[in-house]
Amino acid sequence: KMAGGMEVEVEEPPQLMKGELRIAIRHLSEHGLLFGAKWAAEQLNGFAREVTADDGAAAQRLPSSHTLRAEEDVVSLAKTYVDVKEFKRAAHLLRECRSTRAIFLRGYATYLSGQKRKQESEIDSSASSAANLEYEAELTELHTELSNLKSRNELDGFCLFLDGMVLKALDLEVEARKALEQSVQAYPWNWGAWLELASLCHSQSQLQELSLPDHWMKNFFLAHMDLELQSNKQALARYLDLQCIFPRSLYIVSQIALAQYNMREFNTAQSAFEEILSEDPYRLDNIDTYSNILYVKEEKTKLSFIAHSAMKNEKYRPETCCIVGNYYSLKGQHEKAVLYFKRALQLDSHYLSAWTLMGHEYVEIRNTAAAIEAYRRALDINCRDYRAWYGLGQTYEILQMHFYSLHYFRKATALRPYDARMWCAMGQCYECLDKYPEAIKCYKRAHENGDREGMALNKLGKLYAEKILDLEQAALHYEDNLRILDSEQVNSQQTIDALLFLARYFREPSLSRLDDAEIFCQRLLESEMVDREEVTALMREIRQYKQ
Repeated sequence: KMAGGMEVEVEEPPQLMKGELRIAIRHLSEHGLLFGAKWAAEQLNGFAREVTADDGAAAQRLPSSHTLRAEEDVVSLAKTYVDVKEFKRAAHLLRECRSTRAIFLRGYATYLSGQKRKQESEIDSSASSAANLEYEAELTELHTELSNLKSRNELDGFCLFLDGMVLKALDLEVEARKALEQSVQAYPWNWGAWLELASLCHSQSQLQELSLPDHWMKNFFLAHMDLELQSNKQALARYLDLQCIFPRSLYIVSQIALAQYNMREFNTAQSAFEEILSEDPYRLDNIDTYSNILYVKEEKTKLSFIAHSAMKNEKYRPETCCIVGNYYSLKGQHEKAVLYFKRALQLDSHYLSAWTLMGHEYVEIRNTAAAIEAYRRALDINCRDYRAWYGLGQTYEILQMHFYSLHYFRKATALRPYDARMWCAMGQCYECLDKYPEAIKCYKRAHENGDREGMALNKLGKLYAEKILDLEQAALHYEDNLRILDSEQVNSQQTIDALLFLARYFREPSLSRLDDAEIFCQRLLESEMVDREEVTALMREIRQYKQ
């Protein structure tokens, strides 16, 4: 068991799971929950081909959906209105209906209508305040109606899901979490409800307080939460377990790729995304993360190819706009990149990575006010986005406001305590504030966490040599760094720093390292990056001592 009494795994026969998903797809489609139906259908097709569904046993596990016979035709018509996005029309048609499915569809249509108007008002700001007031009034009325039904215990899993979404839209997080918890207990096959619940769990402690059903869908939720809370190794282990049951699920492959990306294992993540695209070249879910990898690795040709394919495939998807934004950013066309990230946000104002990436672009063009605004908007959507906290830290560093920077870097480090970059950023902040012992602690943490950029040891050498004046410690760190640089055959300014310090330090005869000091001097003389006169003088001095 995990803390909070959570079972790590809930096992069921795959035949039963397959049967349950098959029925759930029909239920979700009947309720207009197309995203949930699509997700369930993808997992249904993710089983090994030889697994046959046990429809009989599954039918006994799922509740039957209730529509009063007299209302059936009207509800079917209203459902088609929802499908073609005529939400007001659907809600109006169902105003007299009393079955739970009709109540859900009417409420869901009202909710979607408000969401649609809200998004339109963000594009056309002239009507925004009136639209928002109307939307809030509709939500409050819907909340009152659902509360009355709840007090009489008349809400099924779908209506509880709707209640959770309405409460979330009214910023009543605690109540929304409770309603969504009840929704997944009553009907665990609705992936949309699990995702809404995940968006309201901001910490490990909140997750452990949840009372979740002992159902195999919980395994998907816990793996998703591990990813969200940056427990990437645990997420990877869970998804590999799930992959044994769903070997053909591209969703699971893409979640594995996300975990690898979060762990900065870019090559393995890239291979996973390429496997997905070879199987399903028109899939766009998470492909913007693939474009981030190509951006970091500076693979211009591949990034150009997926940007062109995405534009040809789905021009008006936020993922496409982010991919194209990354492409222009890599080409150094930052204003054009901002334009595409803005377009992504017009299509979906809650598209998290577009806000963060836009913040990065504004940092590049030194528009600090716009960068801060973009990062703050990202954090409004998801306060666990360490990239936005890190971005705010960097932006305030540009503004030389180091106390602010430190605050934001601390937030990023709390979310990613094993990420050496976060510790290095904090260390630099402490250096700027002349807090050298604290800076040293940060650089040590960075080194312990596999500092790939190789910055920490060099910084430790410099701080011990120039600020703490502990030359022995400085020599230890410079030697460690030199060993790593030599093993990687890197010849950089850091190599020169280490060689120069060590040559000067070991010229002291009492340390009995004059031979090493001479070798370091010889290596320095082979470099173009040093003051040759100083090194020659140092060499002469060492040779005199040796005589």
